[in-house]
Amino acid sequence: MFAINPFAALSATIPPAAMQAYVVAMVVLVAAGTLFDIVHKGSARYFFDNWRRSKASARSELSGGELASIAVQTAVVDVLGSGEFCSARRRVAHLLTMYGFLIHVISTVVMVFNYSTASIWPHLWWIGGLMVCIGGYWFWFFIRADVAAEGNSPLRLMRADLFVLSLLASVTLGLIWAFLQANGSGGAMVCFGLYILATTVLFGSVPWSKFAHMFFKPAAAFEKRVSYANGTRSNLPAPADKPEQFGSARTAPRHY
Repeated sequence: MFAINPFAALSATIPPAAMQAYVVAMVVLVAAGTLFDIVHKGSARYFFDNWRRSKASARSELSGGELASIAVQTAVVDVLGSGEFCSARRRVAHLLTMYGFLIHVISTVVMVFNYSTASIWPHLWWIGGLMVCIGGYWFWFFIRADVAAEGNSPLRLMRADLFVLSLLASVTLGLIWAFLQANGSGGAMVCFGLYILATTVLFGSVPWSKFAHMFFKPAAAFEKRVSYANGTRSNLPAPADKPEQFGSARTAPRHY
């Protein structure tokens, strides 16, 4: 089961061109939704204005080498390591979900456009999906601030939950569909339809969910580090690996 490309088996029912067109449509939705989010919320203008103010009031000019070093720190600590999370549990859950999502999506694209079953991609598809489920459900039921800190019900829903819920629904239904299909269950196509619905919501709701944040966060983290390095200080919290900017590590903000 784990070595079978589920989309290859599906090609007997749905034309490969239709599946490939759907993947392209989802990419277009993400790009259009992100651009709409940037224009509607003014995110790009905010960061560029902040960047200009930071350069204008800088106490020291940063060299190209220093900017490159800050960019590397941003990529390693803030992007790849999710260093903004002080809580180890939340960081682990976030990393599982983030890397699982990337592995799952990349594997999906490869398997839809290349039906070779003699490869590692089906295994990676399952591994990525399971990583998303572990990290996502762990976060949803045990780590969310309104659940862990405020004692609210994990079934309490808000618009901010749209991204994580649609992500979990898409991946979970996808794994269930692949399992049912591999075992010849008659309910596989029903589950596939729900999988497509959840996936469409996930990629089509970018302007209303937190999906676009994954594109904004690196820019915000880089601007934050530059503002601390050139002496202007940002209106954002200090970089995660620089608690001394607060006077002591104890005063660093905590994310539950």
